[in-house]
Amino acid sequence: MNTRLDGRAIAVMTLLCLVWGAQQVLVKLAIADGLPPALQAGLRSLISTLLLLAWIGGREGGLGLWRLFRRDRSFGAGIAMALLFGGEFLALYAGLTRTTASRAVLFLYTAPFFVALGVHVLVPEERLGGRQVAGLLLAFAGVAIAFADGLRHAGGGSLIGDLLVTLAAVMWAAVTVMVKAVKGLHGVPAAKVLFYQIAGSIPILLGVALLKGEGGAVFHAGPIAYASLAYQSVIVAFASYLTWFWLVGLYPAGRLAAFSFLTPLFGMAAGIVVLHEPASVFLALALAAVAAGLYLVNGQSRPRPVARAAEG
Repeated sequence: MNTRLDGRAIAVMTLLCLVWGAQQVLVKLAIADGLPPALQAGLRSLISTLLLLAWIGGREGGLGLWRLFRRDRSFGAGIAMALLFGGEFLALYAGLTRTTASRAVLFLYTAPFFVALGVHVLVPEERLGGRQVAGLLLAFAGVAIAFADGLRHAGGGSLIGDLLVTLAAVMWAAVTVMVKAVKGLHGVPAAKVLFYQIAGSIPILLGVALLKGEGGAVFHAGPIAYASLAYQSVIVAFASYLTWFWLVGLYPAGRLAAFSFLTPLFGMAAGIVVLHEPASVFLALALAAVAAGLYLVNGQSRPRPVARAAEG
């Protein structure tokens, strides 16, 4: 496994962050066009699962599909990942009803801290040095700068809402850490890791949508909503997540997760262009801080000796 991010990983992660950042604007457009959030998430998981099955079947035939459904040592961890993935969206949507969007984005993107902490504790070969920790703090400071003006004027937040969104961030991070730390997932193809999450989350998300009475919206949503759903299903939940887990298998998870700080900044830029939200000097300052933080995270720390366990 690579110990640092090379040019390929940096380019792919930047593209993924752009894809994920644009999603936030498209979700808002879909909601405005009549497709509620929980229903969006459930339909996205359903469509992307069908795409994944078709992709595996076309690439590997029946043998590939048999391997996907075969119960193995990864089954228990896969179920846990599905619960975390579905729970992440439930916590996020519940939090969004109790706090502002500005606060929600800020708390959601504390996830890289939990990833870095998790791999530092559970994956010894990926422990972060002082330089990388400083880089994470600087990158997060950039996100805080970007949302500072909104946080001062947004209002409407609540402690329970903030905690729910933070819980969503913890669940998101836990899925990433599991890929690196759980032995049962070592060597499991990225397609199967993704399948556990998106297929397993379908009954959770659609069940909640039906309980909330959102099911009828599928017949009344407009074309913008379905264009957004297509983007979320094909580009985000299928292609980008598959690419993400492929990267996690090849590169240090903590350093990859640091790039997620770019996602809300790309989301802000998309809001300026698509939703005509006002530009701010805070965005330029935030971008500078994030760039500097990523440079530190991907720099090489002085190697530290690793203590070996005593042999009895």
